[in-house]
Amino acid sequence: MKKLYGTVVPMVTPLTEEDKIDVESLQRLTDHCIDGGLQCLYPCGTTGEMMYLTTEERKQAAETVVRHAAGRVPVFVHVGAWNLKETIALAQHAASIGADGIGVVTPAFYKLSDRGIADYYITVAKSVPEDFPVYLYGIPQNAVNDLSVAVCEQVAGQCPNVIGAKYSYPDMTRLQQLMTVRKERFHVLVGPDHLFQAVVAVGGDGVVSGNAMCIPEHYAALWDALCRKDMELATRLQRRTNVLNAVLCERNNIAAYKVILKAEGILSTTKVRRPMENLTAEEEEELLKRMEMLKYREVD
Repeated sequence: MKKLYGTVVPMVTPLTEEDKIDVESLQRLTDHCIDGGLQCLYPCGTTGEMMYLTTEERKQAAETVVRHAAGRVPVFVHVGAWNLKETIALAQHAASIGADGIGVVTPAFYKLSDRGIADYYITVAKSVPEDFPVYLYGIPQNAVNDLSVAVCEQVAGQCPNVIGAKYSYPDMTRLQQLMTVRKERFHVLVGPDHLFQAVVAVGGDGVVSGNAMCIPEHYAALWDALCRKDMELATRLQRRTNVLNAVLCERNNIAAYKVILKAEGILSTTKVRRPMENLTAEEEEELLKRMEMLKYREVD
């Protein structure tokens, strides 16, 4: 089974001025990420405004990325939705269109016990082929429910296709505990960019980074340094990552990504799905100026 590794890109979902999926922009974004040296694509996740898209829009976005990537890099589709029925429908759709695997966020909004979360994941994992990879996804600051080590052990023990987790809360202890699941054969990726180097250094598989869409050459260089175990260079690149991350995520990181990608000619609009908010004209100008100052600066 394929796995997620390196710099995984949680792609934004480009929208037209008429608030439809912008297929051509999504194709350009797919090429941009692959050509930029990033390892895997992850459409329809948090950065893709997943909970503000309809099920049909999510299927359209997934089909576009899988078809256009054409096997050049692994594509794992995020399928977690507001309810179990839609999650299963999206999971089965991803398998049917040739995606390499899926990610599934914990159930959101209502607080659940570990028993309820494990039952949810087991049901989803068993709805797709046994050899179709599934990643669990924890982002408790958004979804309310956390992803515990006990849940991962139970689900991975019953479902051989559950091969790893993406954990998007900055807790190094939890991240390292997750790496012990299934006798240390559980693949773990981190969400917060400032932990990229640290997580890989202790045995993690990489980062899921929206920032990487905007500065792919930087993340490609950092992953290369980590693979070569050049920790001196990786440390310098990681510190620069932290500065870039602070600028990109200062206000609304999804809106910021779209501003930068439009300025680079990849997206046709900066439109986000309401009630998500766009940056103001003044905020856009400030962001572009600050990124221009940082983007091409040499590593000290």
